[in-house]
Amino acid sequence: MHLREIQEKLDKFDKARGWDRFPASLVFSHLIEELGEISRYITIKEGYKVIGMGHEAPKKEDLNREFAQAFNLFTQIANTFGVDLESAILSELEIMEERFSAEEWSEHMKK
Repeated sequence: MHLREIQEKLDKFDKARGWDRFPASLVFSHLIEELGEISRYITIKEGYKVIGMGHEAPKKEDLNREFAQAFNLFTQIANTFGVDLESAILSELEIMEERFSAEEWSEHMKK
């Protein structure tokens, strides 16, 4: 399935429930909440927060769900503003390919 098809499917899902009527500001706030859940997983995985010392281990399946929820909310905001994510991403990728040399960055990251 292409990104455009996923975006259309999520748009239909939201419209069927009336969720497309939520203001973008509330959806954005919800997106930040979900990104916070992803952040929690990262901070535990990287050792900033320690399991058993005030923090519990998140479950991998929960992380998968948090990414899906964040993506859904991000897509809902894009739909609110009529952004075709597939076109936007492909267009931006072309710009970035010209702007950021793969060879130069690859060498830089080896340092």
